[in-house]
Amino acid sequence: MTWDSRQLAALAAVVTEGSFDAAARALHVTPSAVSQRIRALENAAGSVLVQRTRPVAPTRTGQVLLRLARQVELLGADTASELGDRDEPGPVTVPLAVNADSLATWVMPALAAVDGVCVDLTIANQDRTVELLPAGAVMAAITSVREPVQGCTSVPLGVMRYRPAAAPSLVRRWFADGPTVEALGVAPVVLFDRHDDLQDRWLRERAAAAGVDVPVPPRHHVPSTAEYLEAIRLGLGWGMWGPLPRPGSAVGPPAGDVVLLDDDTVVDVVLYLQQWKLRSATLARVTAALREAAADFLYPLPH
Repeated sequence: MTWDSRQLAALAAVVTEGSFDAAARALHVTPSAVSQRIRALENAAGSVLVQRTRPVAPTRTGQVLLRLARQVELLGADTASELGDRDEPGPVTVPLAVNADSLATWVMPALAAVDGVCVDLTIANQDRTVELLPAGAVMAAITSVREPVQGCTSVPLGVMRYRPAAAPSLVRRWFADGPTVEALGVAPVVLFDRHDDLQDRWLRERAAAAGVDVPVPPRHHVPSTAEYLEAIRLGLGWGMWGPLPRPGSAVGPPAGDVVLLDDDTVVDVVLYLQQWKLRSATLARVTAALREAAADFLYPLPH
C-alpha cells in the first residue's frame, strides 16, 4: 500500500502532542485539516487509528502506522541532510525511553553532545522502557531486558551498581546491632516507585541466607533520583545508594553523608540499548553517543 506522508505526519503529531488542536499548532495547519488527514488515513487503513481520549492514544493499528510515521520522518530528515536541503524545517525529533537513574547521571551529557537532534524523553522503570518500542512511542530504549523485541536490535551497555546505605542517624536508631533481618523488618526503607525491586532483591538474599521469611519493612516512595538520594541522606529510610560510577568516570558519585550497611554487597542492574532496525544516520549518532557515555560511566558486564 501507498501511504500519504502528510497523513502519517498528522498521526505522529496527534499522538506526540496529545490532542488534535496541539497537533495543528505543531504542524501549522488548522485542527480541521488534522482531522481530515487522520480520517483519510483511517479510511486507507480500514481501521480506527486513535482513541479520542485525553491525551489521544493510538489503537493497535495506529501503533503500527505510528512506527511507520516516525521512520518516514527520520529517513526524510536524513535524506534532506545528505542532499544539503537548506529548506529543511529544523532538526528531527528522536523519541527515547530511559530510566530515571541513567537520565540523572550519564544520559544527559551524552545527548548534549549530539548536534542537530531534538530528543523527546519518556522516563520509565528500566524493566518497562522496552514496552514503548513496539507501540511506536520511542525509537530506542535503555532497558534491563536483553531479548530484543520484534523489529529491534539489542546491545549491552553495562552495569548500574548500587550499595545498601543509610544516614548515620538512621543506623544508630535501627541498626545498632547491624542490619539483621529482624531490624530490616522494622526499619523504614526508601524506594523509587512501586516498580523498584532493588531493595527487595537485597532483602530476599539476606532472608534466604538466614533461612527466614523475607522482611516487609515500612516503605517510602520517592520517584525522583535526586530526591530519592536526599531522602536517604536525611534519614527518611535506608535504600540502594547509586548508581555508582565506575572508577575514573567523568561523572562523580552521588553526593551525601551516608554509611554502607554492608561492606560486601552490591546490587547490579544490567542495561541494554534496544533500538529499531532502521538505517538512519541520525538515530545512529544518538545511539553511538549513548553507548560511548555508558562505557565511561557504567561498570563492564561480567565475563
